Amino acid sequence: MTEERPHPRDPLHGLTLQKLLEAMVKKHGWNEMAHRIPIRCFMFDPSIKSSLTFLRKNPWAREKLENWYVGEIRKSQGFGL
Repeated sequence: MTEERPHPRDPLHGLTLQKLLEAMVKKHGWNEMAHRIPIRCFMFDPSIKSSLTFLRKNPWAREKLENWYVGEIRKSQGFGL
């Protein structure tokens, strides 16, 4: 029998890339997204679909978005510097 271990307190646990992206766009808008992470899919004719395609193919860009999201979560919970 395998013993279940609780998952670490990971703010990304159970969150899809699409939900994360939609939350960030809703909060910041495409212009701020393009300013913070200057990639074409955020800068020119942005859409959720094109951004998801790019982020899934480019782990470095996905990591930047995820780190920004986690940073905001920690800041809002009082863990920021």
